[in-house]
Amino acid sequence: MKKGFFITGTDTGIGKTFVSCAMLRALADKGASVGTMKPIAAGCDQSANGWRNDDALQLMKHINVDLNYQQINPVALPSPIAPHLALEHLNQTVTVKKLSDYFENIKNCADYFIVEGAGGWLVPLNETESMADVPKAFGLDIILVVGMRLGCLNHALLTAAAIEQNGNHLVGWVANIIDPSMLMIEKNILTLKKSIKAPLLGTLPHMDTKEIDAASQKLEVGFLLELSKSNYR
Repeated sequence: MKKGFFITGTDTGIGKTFVSCAMLRALADKGASVGTMKPIAAGCDQSANGWRNDDALQLMKHINVDLNYQQINPVALPSPIAPHLALEHLNQTVTVKKLSDYFENIKNCADYFIVEGAGGWLVPLNETESMADVPKAFGLDIILVVGMRLGCLNHALLTAAAIEQNGNHLVGWVANIIDPSMLMIEKNILTLKKSIKAPLLGTLPHMDTKEIDAASQKLEVGFLLELSKSNYR
């Protein structure tokens, strides 16, 4: 793996999977081999092959290396609730070390990896660990997806600050317009550009989640490719 990125968001339901799929497509279009992982997913449907999460299945469609579902989503939980509660309901636990071991087994199969978190930045995994501990254990830099809607400025700035305070590196953010009726969207984006040190990698207009090709063309992945050539972490 040349470089990997952990995709987090200002909240759940703000388009992390959509942006992750678009990022995979954009990197693949640059000639890179791309892999993905959703280490833990809460909210799965039963299938003939076991529990399956729709986000993980969507991610799986946009890679160009050979990874099976269990490798992409090793911890698939039925209930659509916070991961630690879904695990507790099943009398199970998971640690960041365990998730990291899963990632170690697959990370060298692609030039670039997009790893999508569950929920927001500080969603608990167990009594002592949260999603915030995952990227450091995996050795990944962070890309923040900001769901553009009323209240997003506070959510975005708090999340960006928390990422940096935790000793991780926020290398970019994406403005995903989930509420096209939001007033002064451009001025809100400008406010975030002035306040978040990491660069804006793209603004995605409100669009159908199937429009991955169109979304991928709006992302500036050249900057991410350059990171793999430097010693920046």
